[in-house]
Amino acid sequence: MKRIAVFPGSFDPITTGHVDLVRRAAPLFDKIIVAVGVNSQKKYLFPLETRLDWLETVFKKDKKVAVGHFEKLTAKYCQQQKAKYLIRGLRNASDFDYEKTISQLNHIVGDGLETVFFISHPKFSHISSTIVREIIKGDGDAKPFVPKEIFKKIAKHKF
Repeated sequence: MKRIAVFPGSFDPITTGHVDLVRRAAPLFDKIIVAVGVNSQKKYLFPLETRLDWLETVFKKDKKVAVGHFEKLTAKYCQQQKAKYLIRGLRNASDFDYEKTISQLNHIVGDGLETVFFISHPKFSHISSTIVREIIKGDGDAKPFVPKEIFKKIAKHKF
């Protein structure tokens, strides 16, 4: 049986921290699906198609990584994909408190779905998509926080 994991997120935009987590998780799984969760109530800076394109670009050489998206519960998406594991990153204690609760709910709703937590390396622990979006919207330099493969693509967007 294949060990399939889903790494869900908005990836609005993908950050160097996200990439680090996926690459660190890769040896543990046969397949990792980096999946954009779409919430109709949330306003995104970048369109879904753009974010999916960026994920495809960043992970094109990673044989174990696939890209997808979903609109309903993460646990239901995992069931559809036959994934038994969720990957989540923890930057700090606040992340842990929030993610612990979500993982317990996913375990119930997802019929035994296990969450595997990765502690962020210190050089990535201050990076979040929210902060990177603010840097981009404020016309700051996001280069240190996003994968080099997509930096120029992000710079082309005007806000």
